[in-house]
Order: sequence, then structure tokens, then C-alpha cells
Amino acid sequence: MSLSSSPAARVFRADGPVPARDGLLRIGTRGSRLAIAQTTTVAETVAAATGCEVALVTITTHGDVSRESLAQLGGTGVFVSALREALMAGECDLAVHSLKDLPTGPCAGIATGAIPQRADARDALCARDGLTLAQLPAGANVGTGSPRRAAQLLAARPDISVHDLRGNVDTRLGRVSADLDAVVLAAAGLDRSGLAAAITERFDLATVPTAPGQGALGIECRDTDRGRDPYAAAFAALDDPETHACAVAERSLLSALEAGCAAPVGAAAALHDGVLTLSATVYRLDGGAQLTVEQSSGWTLGDAQTPFALGAAAARELLDRGAAALAPLGSAR
Repeated sequence: MSLSSSPAARVFRADGPVPARDGLLRIGTRGSRLAIAQTTTVAETVAAATGCEVALVTITTHGDVSRESLAQLGGTGVFVSALREALMAGECDLAVHSLKDLPTGPCAGIATGAIPQRADARDALCARDGLTLAQLPAGANVGTGSPRRAAQLLAARPDISVHDLRGNVDTRLGRVSADLDAVVLAAAGLDRSGLAAAITERFDLATVPTAPGQGALGIECRDTDRGRDPYAAAFAALDDPETHACAVAERSLLSALEAGCAAPVGAAAALHDGVLTLSATVYRLDGGAQLTVEQSSGWTLGDAQTPFALGAAAARELLDRGAAALAPLGSAR
């Protein structure tokens, strides 16, 4: 299936395995509507920057077929491992991930080549009858697969009932007005899937910080390929330095906290007038308590160390102030 009409840089979706050849880059992707949409955008940029044909190769992950909760599955890494295995096995040349799904620890043989410009990082409420969170009736049933989102919902509305939610975006939205009054999803995913009309409220990052890296993508390759063309040309076209710095700060925080998917941690980094600011919050799982810190530092283009240091400093302050007593930290994956 061709996704691009340009004969010089054709983008197409492969029906099965695709052998490697000169002039072709194969991008591994999950098969969901959202994954295909965001990978197609990446593929079009890669094709334009390199002149290579680009094939989208669908990889099925355990997280795509299991109905267990994210915590039971063992973390967001269940969406990543199959793509990484395909990359190392030579079944694809690049892999596109939602950055919030990527474990913060290093992976032998794998490198992150680029973090493109971020989409809307906010969480979004999709409710029946156009309702906002404040307008939902007492005892309303709200779905989310995220312990962080559950804690934030209960902090704002302790009277509602939060239910575990799995499945793709369409499946989750299909439960609204069926057995749920509302669901909470990433605004970026809804926007990229053409489903923004389902959103009834976008939460403010200042009061509802999201998962580190939410709204951003991570493009991975084999470590041996990162510095050579056509990969280097692709990464130069894809990478957004400001998004990269903000995402690294948020993910450095998560790494320093040793926080996995079961830890309700929200983070939001932003750059203004050369100052990188990171706000981070750790929640008690029942939403009954939370702890927020904010750290800032000057940042200039090419500065790779400050984002790491900023995230680590925010994590130290959170731990010094008792974050480990609020949330299950020390469970990074």
C-alpha cells in the first residue's frame, strides 16, 4: 500500500517482511491506527531528507494483544521490546515509539537518533454529552489505564469512580456512553488519529502534568548506524533540539526516581528565553496527597548535559522531601 505519490521518495506500508536493499529504509511500527499515523509522518520526513524509499513494517508487541493492565504487564516496555528485537534482527532499520513508552535505561546496541517536535503534551478528557471533569455527576465512572491519571482524577474529584482501561484509542472511546461516563487519553494521540472532536476538555499542564515525554516520539536505530548516512541525514531532519532538551529533562527525572509505570509521576518541562524549567509532581496512588518541585537552569543549543542534570536535581529534591513515602518508586524498567 503506497502512502506517498512521490516516485523519488515513495513511502509505503509493507504487507509482510521486507528484505534490506540500498535506497530503502524500513521503519518498524506498531500496527494501531495511532502508531501508523505517527510513523507515516516520520517516514515522509525521512524520505524527503534522504531520497530513500521508506517502508512501514508492522511489528506486533505483547502489549498490543494482551488485555492485562499496564502494571500487570510489567510496564510500558511491553510496547517497545518487540520493535527493538526486530531492529537488532535486521527486520527494520528504524523504530518509531511514543517516547513515554520507552524505558529510561540504556538498551545494548540501540540508540535514540532523534526526538521530533512535540505535539500537544496534555491529557484530554473525552466525556459524554460534552462534559468537563468538573461537570461530571457525582459517582461518575471514568476510565484510564494510567496510575498517574487515576491519582490526578481522584485528587480533583474524589467522588468519582476510576476504572482500568485497555485497548486502542477507538476501543477506549467506544466505552464512553456505554459503560463509562468519560475516559482520559493523551491529546497528542487523539490529534494524530484525527479524533480531536472527541475531546471535551484539555487539562492544563500546570495543574495536570503528564507522563515524561508525552506527546513526543523517539526514533531508534542500531547504535552502529546512528552516525552514518542515510541515517544521519534522517535524524538531522527529524530532531527538534528544544523538544529533545525538554524530553531528556523529564526522562532524566523518571530515571533518577527509578520510577516505572506503576509510579504516579507527572512532569512538564518548558523552554523560555534560554531557561529550561522542569516541574515535577509525585502523587499518592489514591490521589490523597502530592508533592511538587520546580527546577530551572540556563540552556543553549547543543547543551546536552543541562537537561540530564536538571531532571536529576528535581528527583533529588523530591526524594529529599519524602516522595518515596507517597509512591512506589524504585521500580524502573
